Parts: sequence; structure tokens; C-alpha cells
Amino acid sequence: MSGVFVNAVYPGEKQIKEMQDAGPDGPIVMVNLLKFRDRAKYSDGRETDLSGREAYDLYARDVMKLVVDYGGNVIFAGDTTFLALGEATPLWDEVALAMYPTRKALFDMSTSKEWMAIAVHREAGLEGQLNIETTPSFLPTFA
Repeated sequence: MSGVFVNAVYPGEKQIKEMQDAGPDGPIVMVNLLKFRDRAKYSDGRETDLSGREAYDLYARDVMKLVVDYGGNVIFAGDTTFLALGEATPLWDEVALAMYPTRKALFDMSTSKEWMAIAVHREAGLEGQLNIETTPSFLPTFA
């Protein structure tokens, strides 16, 4: 099986329209496959010594709080270290999982003034990413 994938920083028009649909009942978990720039590149042209990862980390610190404000949780974030099955070149740098109560909650968060204010660091840090909406078959409980 072969296919095509394209990392992107922002969704296309069709994806934005579909994000406004009701979506599945219940919570969604977004799988984020992140690829960082070597050096951060801000669209306003500001000079920086930040790596892409460092710029994205500025965004991540604040977006984790925002996810909670919209009823969600960041479940996991970690560096990729090894591809045990399949092929992907280049491999993404980090994987993050975030759960939202609904697709609408994700859309509302990602179009909010608060999100737009911090997204400058996301854009500067990312070469691109894949965001995959999933519906949980089960949710683990942690003691």
C-alpha cells in the first residue's frame, strides 16, 4: 500500500468547512504529527535565534491551557525516536494527542482570539503537520 501525505501548517478551505460540521457524537482525539523547522521563521519578519521546536514550545505551553478552557485535555506529547513498522521519510519530530469534548470545541478554540494570539509561534516553528481526528473506541483510566 502506498499513499500520499502532505504536511501543512493551516487547513485548506474544504477542511475548514468540514470542521464546522457537527462531527461525531462525543469526544474526539486529535492525533498531531509535528515536523519542526530547523530555525523559527516568523511571518512578521522578526529576528530570532529560536529553533522551530523552541518557537513551537512557546505555543504549546499556552495552547495546553487553552485546550482545558475549551473542555479538553492534552493526553500525550512526545518525541518520535524510532519507526518500528512501515515507512515514512522524513519521520515527524513529535506526536501529540489532545482530546476535545466535540469537534465544535476544537473549531471554537482554534478560531478564538486567544488561539490566534499564540498561533504566531506555532506557525514560526512548524514546517508542517498532520492532524487526524479520531473517535475513541475506549478511554483508559489512570489511577
